[in-house]
Amino acid sequence: MAKRIITTDLTEEDKKIEGSLRPHTFNEYIGQEKAKETLKVYIEAAKNRGEVLDHVLFFGPPGLGKTTLAGIIANEMGAKIKITTGPAIEKPIDMAAILTKLNPGDILFVDEIHRLNRQVEELLYPAMEDFALDIMFDKGLAASSKRIELPKFTLIGATTRAGMLSEPLRDRFGVVSRLEYYTTKELKSIILRSAMVLSVEIDDGGAEELAKRSRGTPRLANRLLKRVRDYAQVKYDNVITKDVADHALDILEVDSLGLDHTDRKILNCMINTFEGRPVGIEAIATTIGEDPGTIEEVYEPYLVQIGLILRTQRGRVAGREAYRHLGLPVPESVL
Repeated sequence: MAKRIITTDLTEEDKKIEGSLRPHTFNEYIGQEKAKETLKVYIEAAKNRGEVLDHVLFFGPPGLGKTTLAGIIANEMGAKIKITTGPAIEKPIDMAAILTKLNPGDILFVDEIHRLNRQVEELLYPAMEDFALDIMFDKGLAASSKRIELPKFTLIGATTRAGMLSEPLRDRFGVVSRLEYYTTKELKSIILRSAMVLSVEIDDGGAEELAKRSRGTPRLANRLLKRVRDYAQVKYDNVITKDVADHALDILEVDSLGLDHTDRKILNCMINTFEGRPVGIEAIATTIGEDPGTIEEVYEPYLVQIGLILRTQRGRVAGREAYRHLGLPVPESVL
């Protein structure tokens, strides 16, 4: 798959700027109001009791601020945070090494927690419930176990695929928050804040145009801001206006809904090649020369989210908004 500017996955480019742009308190954090208010209550209650915060699970699409919220929780609790990922913890002994090095009150953040292997996950059960590890020695008749007490800590898990979490693991989180896509207004505020941090001159019109094309995702909004800043610096006297943002994003092939060339190719395939009839993912993939898994996991979710693709029992169909977006007449038979 060719590199996409509008991917919501974390890229090397993002890592260079995200550290400086991340808010450190709830007051600085824009959006996710429901999750913020809930977390504020639980954090305040835990601090008043002198206890650690219940284990927290964040789920939702990538790029919405799960890692940032984990860092804010650590700051609000006055705790240190250890960050790792599910794929990085290959064996139970790796998890045991991490847990035994925690200090009382520490926070362990595990991104992509749905990718923990089963043995590692089972080790977490007593750690989360009883703050203890049950270590097995030897096998067969000579097998024995030893319980190691752990300091009280908070596990924060993050996942983009909540359905892949096992029920026993999911049930051990006391606080579960779904992160939602951001509104254009929220993204505009984020872009204006980021522009100030990066010393980028941008007006309201420029910020709004960037926000509209950011697919509801702060990570993408900040990446587009950085790219458009380069165009403004070279061609437009360092100021991002609506016209500058519009022109730069058109050059980058990011349209008014945040769709790129492949997104539009998928829609055109469904409407023109298959004449708007229900179609399977394999047929779409073969026609446009893409991997079916890539279409289903990378391209399709956002197109479904904004109503351009409808998933029916008979297959995928293009919705009315897809026709309108491509400037095509809408057949009466379209849902």
